[in-house]
Amino acid sequence: MAETATPPHGDRGSAVVDFVLALVVLIPLVLGIVQVGLVLHVRNTLTSAASEGARHAATLDRGPGDGVARTRAEIEGALTGRFARDVTASTGSVGGAPGVVVTVRAVVPPLGLWGPGVALTVSGSAVEEVAP
Repeated sequence: MAETATPPHGDRGSAVVDFVLALVVLIPLVLGIVQVGLVLHVRNTLTSAASEGARHAATLDRGPGDGVARTRAEIEGALTGRFARDVTASTGSVGGAPGVVVTVRAVVPPLGLWGPGVALTVSGSAVEEVAP
């Protein structure tokens, strides 16, 4: 009869150690990927809201204050109100024509237990309508 080989007792529990060592590498990697996705989502949403606010402010019967209000409403509807705290609008030149520029500044918090937030500054612009 052939004898069955039994593993030595020194290898017991090594799978748990390997699993923990792999998690030490994988968890920060996954959190980093999710953080990048979150930052890109917030940046794109803020840019869209700033552009919409600028277009709203550039219409004939509205001003920069209306653009700020519209931008804040767009941000609060898509994300949360804390991203809409620092919204400014000003008149200026957009491609050589008079226009409105809406700027949004926000900080995206980190997903992990530590680390700084990611500061974002985005803007949207639109050429003002003129009366015929």
